[in-house]
Amino acid sequence: EKLGMRSSFSSLLQRKLSSSVGSEGSMIRRNITRSLALTTPRARKNIIPSSSRMAGTAFYLPRRSMHCTRPPSVEGPKGPEVSYSNAMGAPPGASVFVKENFQVEGGTLSKMQIVYETWGRLSRKKDNAVLLHCGMSASSHACSTEQHPKKGWWEDFIGPGLALDTDLFFVICVNNLGSCYGSTGPSSIDPNKSSSNNNNNIPYGSSFPTFSVQDQVRSQFALLDHLGIQRLHASVGSSLGGMQSLCAASLFPDRIGNVVSISACASTHPGSIAFRQLQRECIMADPNWNNGDYYDGPPPTQGLRLARQAGTITYRSGPEWQTRFGRTRTTDQLMIGENFEIERYIRYQGSKWSAAGVFDPNSVIWISTAMDAFTLEKEDENGELSMIEGVKSIQMPALIIGVQTDVLFPSWQQKQVADLLRAAGNKSVTYYELDSLYGHDTFLLDKVSIGGAVKVWGYSSSP
Repeated sequence: EKLGMRSSFSSLLQRKLSSSVGSEGSMIRRNITRSLALTTPRARKNIIPSSSRMAGTAFYLPRRSMHCTRPPSVEGPKGPEVSYSNAMGAPPGASVFVKENFQVEGGTLSKMQIVYETWGRLSRKKDNAVLLHCGMSASSHACSTEQHPKKGWWEDFIGPGLALDTDLFFVICVNNLGSCYGSTGPSSIDPNKSSSNNNNNIPYGSSFPTFSVQDQVRSQFALLDHLGIQRLHASVGSSLGGMQSLCAASLFPDRIGNVVSISACASTHPGSIAFRQLQRECIMADPNWNNGDYYDGPPPTQGLRLARQAGTITYRSGPEWQTRFGRTRTTDQLMIGENFEIERYIRYQGSKWSAAGVFDPNSVIWISTAMDAFTLEKEDENGELSMIEGVKSIQMPALIIGVQTDVLFPSWQQKQVADLLRAAGNKSVTYYELDSLYGHDTFLLDKVSIGGAVKVWGYSSSP
């Protein structure tokens, strides 16, 4: 039932949170209630305002009030980490959608396969669906299922009473086009090559066509057509997923009721392109890469290992590393190779990521290339590219979240998104700026700050 009054909203919120137990449950209740209070005019007087004077809500959530449930240890290198232990291929129990002759920027996929998973129940009117967009290296397994009980990459955010409340919403998570977790990508079998060579096991490799973020979104909406879902309650995503959520709202404004974009942008910045180009160069410099055609030989594991090390520097934050590692030494004497705990940590991340079967190096190259080319710009009436023109169709309620310690997508980019939407006439824009330690990975690790903001916003816009 849609809530029309804040008092009803607050009552429902407290009921939904009443089942939380223990210290963590109390923390969630305190922070969610406070974030609700911050939306009142009286409370906003005590919050540092956004520099924008346009319509909408904008405020900062300081670390002391929206802190993380698992703060990094000050005693050593231990701290919360993102789990990347999926094997390549579709997760157990995932569903498969096939679309023939799907056009992408670089050509045609004669048989495109999209893998997805769902949680919750689709309403009779099919009006409670939430599309959760993946980050670059995520699979469709955002949350555990009966068929696949292993925890997903957004496990603490999906379920009864959580940020994406499955008592209210039917959540759909789609593995990205170009990935290696079941959806068609460079490591997938090329039906054209296989039929012409009488071999059923020839991957695309270097012949996989380039694609755009817009192509990824269109593949997701082809799935929605297949499922008979004409209109989403919300489009939600972080990082690449946040770019996709904005893109979806721009391309299909009549099919989306609400949009949530976390740690993303409206147009890729040169700094982000430079970071990702370094990762691609690490892979392509590995002799085993073989211009992308390595599937019948050893993979470019060393290149992927170095690429992950470079990526880790952009995914986390200096303040976190200062707290977790500081200048803690691993050696008593100065050595060539490794002297500090932070060096050991970066190497560990690279080794963990490059383990056999975790992620396909070509998927890193193809998807990151699509991310670099992303922009919502469209030509205005004078024939000039305009960001305002590109977001003009996004008039549905929007929640934009940035993180002050994010290196890959600095918070000014999310602030820019909010300002662009307001300048284009959107009167329902809410902007949060979080002071979290975890940098870009905040959207994966900080369930109180991110989950709290999405949860409060989700209840206020529930179907």
